Amino acid sequence: TLPQIHFKFIMFWKCWIGGLPNIGKSTLYNALTKANIPAENYPFCTIEPNSGIIALPDKRLKKLKSIYNPEKTIPSIVEFTDIAGLVKGASKGEGLGNKFLGHIRETNAIIQVVRCFKNNKITHINNNIDPIKDVEIIQTELLLADLDSLKKQKHKNEKTARSGDKDSIKTLDLINRLIEHCNEGKPAKTLSENINDIKIINTLHLLTMKPTLLIANVDEKEILNDRLGKYSKSLFNYANKHKQPVIRICASIEQEISVLDEKEKNIFLDEYNLMEPGLNKIIRSGFELLNLQTFFTCGKKEVKSWTIPLGATAPKAAGAIHSDFEKGFIKAEIFHFNDINKHKSEKKLSELGLIRQEGKQYTVKDGDCIFFKFNV
Repeated sequence: TLPQIHFKFIMFWKCWIGGLPNIGKSTLYNALTKANIPAENYPFCTIEPNSGIIALPDKRLKKLKSIYNPEKTIPSIVEFTDIAGLVKGASKGEGLGNKFLGHIRETNAIIQVVRCFKNNKITHINNNIDPIKDVEIIQTELLLADLDSLKKQKHKNEKTARSGDKDSIKTLDLINRLIEHCNEGKPAKTLSENINDIKIINTLHLLTMKPTLLIANVDEKEILNDRLGKYSKSLFNYANKHKQPVIRICASIEQEISVLDEKEKNIFLDEYNLMEPGLNKIIRSGFELLNLQTFFTCGKKEVKSWTIPLGATAPKAAGAIHSDFEKGFIKAEIFHFNDINKHKSEKKLSELGLIRQEGKQYTVKDGDCIFFKFNV
């Protein structure tokens, strides 16, 4: 079970692309930030030298564009951050040390690239290709950073707990359990599925609470083969054992694809017998990792996709657009993408009774198209 994510509704989510040095993460980052999904009014932009924003690939948005012919089409977006490779001892200041770990704290999720290919021209920091060891080095450094943070927070809560503060007593008890748990080499996110526990743990800002996607970076020969290679197979077995999502890509091929125009890209994908760029898989997997979903607002002026957590109610979805929409929410007119895609017009949907009126208790579904009615 993934930990419950608490965050203010924002237009984009932020992922850290990390791993050891020389495993292909920067190649992957370069591919991602060059392969912006076309959106006429949301071009690629770089917000820092090591961060890039790209559009979320969603074929439904193109379908809606063809139906409404809007002035603007606006996708949801995702921010990727590339940081220099983590090294053993980062939690003690090695490499980028605290600065490195501070960057990770600012992200919603971790995407760990793991080298699963052999190339004598590209050195490995440990002089040996061992995907499991690479994953465990990262995990250990994050755990050590969390333990250091927990010990500091324990000291802080001990003072207030002695005064009889009930919240501090609960937090202190949980911190002690977390210290014991993390000392056993287990990430914070596996300690408890209790909602009240998770709410408290989320306030501690622990690195091992962040959902993690593993990426097996393989060579060109393997990506053309349906069968996993020696190294990627070991990583997939590890991921399945620890219930972690994992996908396989070839970062070097992705970088080649990313610089091609749409026609050349399709030819390239056909030649390699690939259904789509692996980058799309990464973005969608990250979306699932954070328990997110998409709804749409549609009209002649603009068609736009919005990102909200799974389980969000209609007022919360309205709040993703503007806080006033949530405060003054009255009701929502809703139809589903599948219906508008099939019948091609809202008039037809209305005739068929496929447009519903929903109130404050309605739970938004992925692919809902919504018109909010509110009064402020």
